[in-house]
Amino acid sequence: MTNRAPDLVVLSHLRWEWVWQRPQHLISRIAKLCTHTGARTWFVEEPQVGPVDQPVLRHERLDHVTRVWLVVPHVEDGTGNPDLPEFQSPVAACYGELLRLLLAAEGSPASPDVWVYTPMALDLVQRLEPGRVVYDIMDDLSAFLDAPEGLLLRQRRLIDEADVVFTGGRSLHRFAAAQRSQGVHLFPSGVETSHYARARDLRDQRATPGRPVAGYVGVIDERLDLDLIGRLADRLPGWTVRMIGPVAKIDPSLVPQRANIEYLGMKSYPELPAIMADFDVALMPFALNEATRSISPTKTLEYFAAGLPVISTRVPDVVADYSDLVHLADDADQFAVACPQADAVQRAEAAVLQRDVLKREHARCRDRHR
Repeated sequence: MTNRAPDLVVLSHLRWEWVWQRPQHLISRIAKLCTHTGARTWFVEEPQVGPVDQPVLRHERLDHVTRVWLVVPHVEDGTGNPDLPEFQSPVAACYGELLRLLLAAEGSPASPDVWVYTPMALDLVQRLEPGRVVYDIMDDLSAFLDAPEGLLLRQRRLIDEADVVFTGGRSLHRFAAAQRSQGVHLFPSGVETSHYARARDLRDQRATPGRPVAGYVGVIDERLDLDLIGRLADRLPGWTVRMIGPVAKIDPSLVPQRANIEYLGMKSYPELPAIMADFDVALMPFALNEATRSISPTKTLEYFAAGLPVISTRVPDVVADYSDLVHLADDADQFAVACPQADAVQRAEAAVLQRDVLKREHARCRDRHR
């Protein structure tokens, strides 16, 4: 018998050590709070292939979070390609039972609270017999490339059955609230302003500005307008287009190659302020398709906190929330015009701010010497 608060089990399609975004921001903070009650937080990831003959459950403690993942044998899909496992994959059918046994062995109280990011983990939710279920909708995963079969049905079930539903943006909120009238809460992602503010300080310390940089930070996938990125580089030969982030779900050979486009791969969260300090403008070159219909990009606020002018295509949530702050553009030609204009405006505003600071300091000096 224990009076310990229930543990929190998070079921995520994103890995803890991948791009640092909404799940990591929220769960790291919640996990820290949970420790005050004696509860543990388990971050359960999708299965991954490894050199095993049968599924093996592994876990490791990271600060206040215990990361958990199932390693499964290599399986081919009949075409000679590896079949990448997901929560609902037959090869991972034992995941729920192994997870339940792990929690019991670690002294976790029965009926943990469960926080869900992907509907494809619904079977695990049921296997854990949770006390409370939170469904945090950060994206409409059913609209993404190669969405698993059955995702939409499971998504509807989770919206109906969860105790609480959070949505990361207003479009997602309309979508969920149309299905369920109570218990759906708009909970937009935030930003660690102090973290990204370092980019402003580093930029102020730069010597003579060099070649201008239009930068993007995030996953490079089907949500980006790859043709726009290539054409933008063509129209701004004196600029560098710098892409930061992993290529995912698309053939890497499809990303545009130009002499003035740089792909620097995924960078860690602590590295991002220094990287953004070298940007002159920030890009959100999203394609307008099903995958972006409901997105509410967290990077908008991250760019703002880093002191960068932002140029974006007309993603609905960006238009609704930030049309007075973001430079909206429809194609490569408009992006190419907006980049130097936004950079010039930003520099002019910075110069005005610097003059105001100097005037204020001169006034203080005069006052001290009177």
